[in-house]
Amino acid sequence: MKPNYWRLGFLLLFTLLQHAICVRQSSNEAYVTLLYGDEFLLGVRVLGKSIRDTGSTKDMVVLVSDGVSDYATKLLQADDWIVELISLLANPNQIRPKRFWGVYTKLKIFNMTNYKKVVYLDADTIVVRSVEDLFKCGKFCANLKHSERLNSGVLVMEPSQTVFNDMMTEVNTLPSYTGGDQGFLNSYYAGFANAHVFEPDLPQKVLDSRSVPEMERLSTLYNADVGLYMLANKWMVDEKELRVIHYTLGPLKPWDWWTSWLLKPVDVWQNAREHLEETLPGTGGGKNPKDEILVKLLFLLPLFTLLFCYYRSFLQIHSFCDHVRQLYYKFRSRGILAYSAVSSSTVNSDQQFPNGLQSKVPMFLGGLSVFVCFVAAFISLALALLIVPRQVMPWTGMLLMYEWTFMIFFLLFRSYLHLIYQWGKMKAYQVGSVSSRLESVDYDSGKGHQRQVSSCDIATCYYGLGMAFMAIAAPSLPCFLGITALFLRQRVGGEDLNDLSIQELCGLEQKMAASLTDVRQRKHLSEHRVLAHHLIDAILAYPVGGF
Repeated sequence: MKPNYWRLGFLLLFTLLQHAICVRQSSNEAYVTLLYGDEFLLGVRVLGKSIRDTGSTKDMVVLVSDGVSDYATKLLQADDWIVELISLLANPNQIRPKRFWGVYTKLKIFNMTNYKKVVYLDADTIVVRSVEDLFKCGKFCANLKHSERLNSGVLVMEPSQTVFNDMMTEVNTLPSYTGGDQGFLNSYYAGFANAHVFEPDLPQKVLDSRSVPEMERLSTLYNADVGLYMLANKWMVDEKELRVIHYTLGPLKPWDWWTSWLLKPVDVWQNAREHLEETLPGTGGGKNPKDEILVKLLFLLPLFTLLFCYYRSFLQIHSFCDHVRQLYYKFRSRGILAYSAVSSSTVNSDQQFPNGLQSKVPMFLGGLSVFVCFVAAFISLALALLIVPRQVMPWTGMLLMYEWTFMIFFLLFRSYLHLIYQWGKMKAYQVGSVSSRLESVDYDSGKGHQRQVSSCDIATCYYGLGMAFMAIAAPSLPCFLGITALFLRQRVGGEDLNDLSIQELCGLEQKMAASLTDVRQRKHLSEHRVLAHHLIDAILAYPVGGF
């Protein structure tokens, strides 16, 4: 039995030593990101999950400023982030975008000397495959954009107190073409465009035999910009080999619910978000407990508002019966349901005005109504986008936007129609006869034997609902057609023209021309038909969006 105890003790000691070695190794290298405010909190959470999903056990450090709430700090710690509080570095550039007010704080990463090497990732990035090989990179590595400019969204560096101090002395003198940290780094590493490309597949012996490069360029695989995807509606590199996706298309961020309907690569980010664990109550799936209460309120309020308005204006049983009765009498008398006469609630359709005047709608009213309709639609869409929380799920955001757009449009256009009705009623009273006024009084009091009609012409209701449908249907077209319909690829004989080279396109054109000649010889096509076929051949052979 004693040998067994010795064996168990040896295995336990070996396990503890191995764990200590792994901890020490992981503490020398880390993934780092920055958080200036709670707006990017969800981005940091998704980034952390994507790193852990690749199997990495290295430290994940987030540098947070004073603008981050205590709740956000606790949530990040629950998500296995190491939170370090930092003070912001002032941006020395007077001419800069407002959003760049604290971006120079990123330079503090160069002062994280408690780590041997760090990989910095922006909060709007996501890791789709393991990037552990980045820790083999040189002293400073970044991705080159626009031929000669480096992008600071993904960086690899060896922290150094000397380098950091030198940067602080150069901050006020070196120019920044962006007004932020990226422009400064381009000036500080002036020769970066001439650096060699990082080769992660080199044998370890080769890496050990050479000196550590001062600078190395990362390939697009480590910083795939969605802006490049939008140019051709596909990635310029093999999608299966992508390591990091960077959502840098202007103000569009992956956590904004509407970007999922505009950019296909956002689906990758949303999928990672849906699988976020509930590390704190109510945070599963990237949810915000405060937003959840607001979402429920925003969902119910338009429904109750529309039901209340419907009850007051359209769904009263008496008014509905009046509408049906009016349609019945007009059908029997072959009358016209339009705006050719003032509503019969104020003036009888058979009533003639004194001095031979007829009840007519002003010529400008139709154009004014169309203008008001589109203005109301624009205001409704704008207010709906402001009201709906930005970081809700895509389908939730779409549903809330449609609800609030329709409700706001309904209220605005209903108010306009009510004003028009009151204006027409006032005009009718001014030019109408005494009998018409008496009939109106009888109608309002509910007394009299004359057939009652609705105070709101049913054609007005149909007109308003029709314009509301058009206003809501117009922005829904991208949802049904898909935004990628704008970038549809031409296909010829099952071949995608965007995937063909110039030589392949020329060969395809020659094959089609040869087949066309053969058809012409066999069927003796007329000159006009031959010309038509040549035109079609030229159109199909043109490389749409392929270059």
